[in-house]
Amino acid sequence: MKTYLKFGGIMAVIVGSLVWLAVGGVADTKTYYKTIPELQKMGRDAQDHKLRVGGDVQPGSIVKNGMETTFVLHQGAAVLSVVYTGSDPLPDTFRDNAQALADGRLGSDNVFRANKIQAKCASKYEAKPNQKGVSHPAEMPDKISSLR
Repeated sequence: MKTYLKFGGIMAVIVGSLVWLAVGGVADTKTYYKTIPELQKMGRDAQDHKLRVGGDVQPGSIVKNGMETTFVLHQGAAVLSVVYTGSDPLPDTFRDNAQALADGRLGSDNVFRANKIQAKCASKYEAKPNQKGVSHPAEMPDKISSLR
């Protein structure tokens, strides 16, 4: 009987430790997505949380200075200055007018300090215009059969 109690106690400690690590890990990696107007409405509370902010890169605002890149995100009339100091290179699609997501924290100076940037160029994912009125290869079986 004593052996079962020792085994049960050891298992309880192991399971309890794993649960504690899992809960702590989730709390550390939790990121809230906010729009720029929502971030501005949060006020000083925004400085206490790890956040993800999305917007469009303002044309002409990207300035690279060594390992630091500064730029401005905007959504309508709302703007947010961002400083990126992450170790990953910036995405190829990160350019003027691109949609971007910045992960980080808002500083006391209202400058968003990002450690991760994701970008998407909307024009890259738009459908190409139809060529000569044909929208799908299935609509031109004579040309497909000649390619075989």
